[in-house]
Amino acid sequence: MSDDIILKFTNANILINDKAYERIITQENSIEFTESLIEDLVYSNQNIIVLTEDILDQYLEKNGLKGEINSEIIPENVDINPTTVSQSKFQTGRPFDFHVIQDTTKKSYTSGEVKDFITYFNSRYEQLHNILNKRRELKDHRPINRIGKNEEVIKIIGMVNDIKNTKNSHKIIELEDETGSISVLVHNESGQLYEKAEKIVRDEVIGIIGSKKGTLVIASDIIQPGVPRIDEKPMDFGAVFISDVHIGSSTFLEDAFNRFIKWINGDFGDDNQQEIANDVKYLVLGGDTVDGIGIYPNQEKELTIKDIYEQYDEAARLLGDVRSDIKIIISPGNHDAVRLAEPQPALPETYAKSLYELKNAEFVSNPGVVSLDGINTLIYHGRSFDDMAMSVKGFSHQRTDLVMTELIEKRHLAPIYGERTPLASEYEDHLVIKEVPDIFHTGHVHINAYKRHKGIHLINSGTFQSQTEFQKIYNIVPTCAEVPVIHKGSFKLLKFA
Repeated sequence: MSDDIILKFTNANILINDKAYERIITQENSIEFTESLIEDLVYSNQNIIVLTEDILDQYLEKNGLKGEINSEIIPENVDINPTTVSQSKFQTGRPFDFHVIQDTTKKSYTSGEVKDFITYFNSRYEQLHNILNKRRELKDHRPINRIGKNEEVIKIIGMVNDIKNTKNSHKIIELEDETGSISVLVHNESGQLYEKAEKIVRDEVIGIIGSKKGTLVIASDIIQPGVPRIDEKPMDFGAVFISDVHIGSSTFLEDAFNRFIKWINGDFGDDNQQEIANDVKYLVLGGDTVDGIGIYPNQEKELTIKDIYEQYDEAARLLGDVRSDIKIIISPGNHDAVRLAEPQPALPETYAKSLYELKNAEFVSNPGVVSLDGINTLIYHGRSFDDMAMSVKGFSHQRTDLVMTELIEKRHLAPIYGERTPLASEYEDHLVIKEVPDIFHTGHVHINAYKRHKGIHLINSGTFQSQTEFQKIYNIVPTCAEVPVIHKGSFKLLKFA
């Protein structure tokens, strides 16, 4: 492991003195700590040549680590008390500093021709190449067609065309750029590097550091676009995150949802819970507001509302009870009345007219990025979780915190093309994560998850739908009516079931 740490600093062109090295190897998850530290140093543009104890102390202090990294964050579970009614006065007339940063509605263009497919992948490659190009470890990378037959050190950036396992369980990654293609070997005894290779998927863009031996590149490191550790922004309000409400389904938990609405309005909960509710300024709904029509075979047997217009009318009735000084941001999912291919435009007023009549509602695409009083929030429903769970060893619908972490590091929300997640071949790939968010909010899998990764809140907001017949077949147990809240920078989980 110590050799891996030294190699990572060498690849980043950073020397390290003995005392700094001794402190790093004592860290829990020292490899991950090293990667995070290097990313921070590279993104800070300080041109550090030698890592000293003083520089290490500055990093630890800035990130509030105090010598630790990735310590487990245990969310506060709050069981709502139905016997207590708060008499606290809620703030009214609060100004909103809300604006939309990314919304692809009416900005999606494709004719469905082969040339659009090429343009789409060129856009993805260029955007992610530009991010990787800023990594110090890859600053002197070369195009594939300029790599010689035998070279001790090479650095390349390319898109993953294919991944194969050899009979000896080594991995061969087929990488291509605009000049050609090349095969990269990752040895099965390369420890952390092999573990990293197991998370690589088709169509993502990565950097490779290694040596050229004949026709193969022998990898010594894999570099993802990655994200730097971000500073925590001041936050004097609360933001609530829900998804997968599935209004219109016979398994919609209406009683629990009504308790949630009562809580957010101040008619439910103890004093502490009401203090949280009092501070709420934003309610973010990340897709599948309604159950939809014709989404899967025989769905009509599980519907209590069998008309899509009436489903949205009922959603408007329920959300219309949310107090007016809370802004509601609504993004679609695969059950909503929008196209299946991602990116999905905002809910159309044609179907959701009653929702559009709510004066405190805003509508964005999936994915979409909004600023909540300066807190940049990436909203993505999460359809690609299906593909990631099938493609990456150790990933599952039960651990979307791991999937979200990997997508953030890949800087792409749906990297795999041609699987269960339909992707539109647009002129621009809108699923590239261009800017690092403060909050990454997802849904789709009906199972809550939370993780703090490099300062980013990763949230999956569960569901307000009980176990469906489909979920019973696959033994998927949803976490129902558990609502994530970021309250003044801290994560809390409120239970309404």
